[in-house]
Amino acid sequence: MKKIIFRSIWKCNKGEYICSILKKYLSQQKTKSMNKAELIDKIAKDAGVTKVQANDALDAFTSAVVTTLKKGDRVTLVGFGTFSVSERAARNGRNPQTGAVIKIKARKVPKFKAGKEFATRIGSGKK
Repeated sequence: MKKIIFRSIWKCNKGEYICSILKKYLSQQKTKSMNKAELIDKIAKDAGVTKVQANDALDAFTSAVVTTLKKGDRVTLVGFGTFSVSERAARNGRNPQTGAVIKIKARKVPKFKAGKEFATRIGSGKK
């Protein structure tokens, strides 16, 4: 096996060596995420309302979704998707440090299923 030496070498946690060019490429491939403040700014700009009004609208939306899901109902936005609640059964798991068997309680978890139009727009890259 040939040993290639680069000007700058980066060592991963697993002991693998990657050249600085590859590290730079990988760091550029990270996805960006929008936080709540950025979403409020975007809503305010697109809807032509103040940031306070956009914040109130977003809070009202999230509150309505949470309240509806707590009751066990669904929230369906045609073309966007459906928010629902799914029940996970109780099960046995393992503690990764000790390997001991632990009991995981049953619980309810929120779920989102993208609508056909939304999924199509994301998949095709349309804006």
